[in-house]
Amino acid sequence: MTNQYVDDTIAAISTPPGEGGISIVRLSGGDALAIADKLYHMGRKSLKNQDSHTIHYGYIMDGDERVDEVMVSIMKAPRTYTVEDVVEINTHGGMVATQRVLELCLKAGARLAEPGEFTKRAFLNGRIDLSQAEAVMDVIQAKTDRAMKVAMKQLQGNLAEQIRILRQQILATLAQVEVNIDYPEYDDIEEMTTALIEKEARNVQAKINDMLQGAREGKILRDGLKAAIVGRPNVGKSSLLNTLLKEEKAIVTNIEGTTRDVIEEFINIKGVPLHLIDTAGIRDTEDIVEKIGVERSREVIEEADLILLVIDQSSPLTAEDIALLEQTEKMERLVLLNKQDLAPQLDLDTLMSYVEPAEVIELSLMKKSGVDRLEEKIAALFFSGKTALHGAQLVSNIRHIALLEKANQALDDVLLGIEQGMPVDLVQIDFTSAWELLGNITGETVQDELLDQLFSRFCLGK
Repeated sequence: MTNQYVDDTIAAISTPPGEGGISIVRLSGGDALAIADKLYHMGRKSLKNQDSHTIHYGYIMDGDERVDEVMVSIMKAPRTYTVEDVVEINTHGGMVATQRVLELCLKAGARLAEPGEFTKRAFLNGRIDLSQAEAVMDVIQAKTDRAMKVAMKQLQGNLAEQIRILRQQILATLAQVEVNIDYPEYDDIEEMTTALIEKEARNVQAKINDMLQGAREGKILRDGLKAAIVGRPNVGKSSLLNTLLKEEKAIVTNIEGTTRDVIEEFINIKGVPLHLIDTAGIRDTEDIVEKIGVERSREVIEEADLILLVIDQSSPLTAEDIALLEQTEKMERLVLLNKQDLAPQLDLDTLMSYVEPAEVIELSLMKKSGVDRLEEKIAALFFSGKTALHGAQLVSNIRHIALLEKANQALDDVLLGIEQGMPVDLVQIDFTSAWELLGNITGETVQDELLDQLFSRFCLGK
C-alpha cells in the first residue's frame, strides 16, 4: 500500500478543547518545518536548521502582531510518529490562542487533518500495523489500569507478532503445496499434500482458538461491562449505586418511585470497567412519567451483561420480586439481599427455589457491609485470570474477534474438504482465505475503504 499524502502537510489541535496549562497544534508533512518557520520568530533562528528532537522558545507572529508566546518542538523524518517531519507548537491553553495558531498554520499552507490522520500516516508509512493503530485509541479510551495494560501490549505489537507467525505458517504450507503439485516426485503426492495441509490447519486453528478464548475478557476490558441494578421500588438500588460510586449520585428517599429514569455511570471494580445503570423501581403504576421509567428499566434488563437484582430481605417476597427473579433466570446475575441490618422477614426457602446459592450475596448498604464481597464476585464472574497480565495477549477489538472467527471457519472448511476427499487445489482456496482474513487484522490485506472507516472513529489531532 502506497502513501497517498507524499506532498501534503496536515495540521490539527492535538489537545482537548477548553482551558488548560498548554495546548498543542501539531503539523506533519514535507512542509511542516517551512510552515512553522513562516510563523515562528525568535531573532534570526530558523527551525529548519535546528537539530531534530529539540524544543525552542519564541513567538508565533501574524505579520507584526505577536499572537502567542510558545515552545516549538521539531522532529525530523524518519524518527517521528508519522515518519514525516513533525512540528508541535505548544501554546497557552485556551481556545482563542490555540485556534488562532491553527488558523495561521492553515493560512501558511497546511491542510486541516482528518480524524485519526496522523495515526493513519504512521500506518501508511509502515511505522505501525493496523492492529497497533487501533490500539492507539484503546490506550486513549482505557477505563482501567488493566485495560490500559492490554492496550499497551497491542500497541507494542504483541498481537501483530502472533498474527504474523500464523500467516507465515499458512504461507509456508501453501508454498510447499504448490511445489508438490508442480513437481510431483512420488505416486502418493496427493495424499502427502493433503496430510500436510490438515496438520498445519489444525495447528493454526488451535492457536486461533486460544486467542478467541480470551476474547470475552478482552472485550469487557475494552468496552466495559453493562450492569443493570434492578428491583422493585425502595429496596436500595440507588443506595447501591451511590455506594459503588462512593458519591451521592442518585437521590435516596423512603418514597417509592423516587428514581423515574435510568442513571448511568462508569466505575472501576477490581479492574472491571463497569457501565453501571440504576433503573427505576419496577412495579405497576398509573403515574405516566414513572411508567415510562419502568418500561426503560425493562429494556435495560434485556440489554445488560450482568443483572444486580436487589431484594429487601426485611420484607416478604412480593409479586414484583418473583417476576424479576423469573425474568432474569437465564441471565448472568447476582441476587443481592439488602437490609441485613433489619430483622429478616424473607422466606429463604421460597427464594432459593428461584436462585442458585452462588448467586446470592447478603448486603447492608446502610452499614456498607458485604460490598467488598460483591466487588470480588463481579470480578470473578468475568475474569478467569488468564489475562494479558499473565503473559497472554487478549484480543479486545470487535473487528479482530470477527476476523479470527471467520479465519477459524475457513479452517473448518479446509478440514471438512479434506474429510470429504475434495481435490487439493479446492482445499487450498479455503486455506488461502484464512491467510487473507488474518492479514486484515494487521492491515496487510486490508482495503482503503475499511481504512477510511476505521480512522474516522479517531479523535481529531491523533
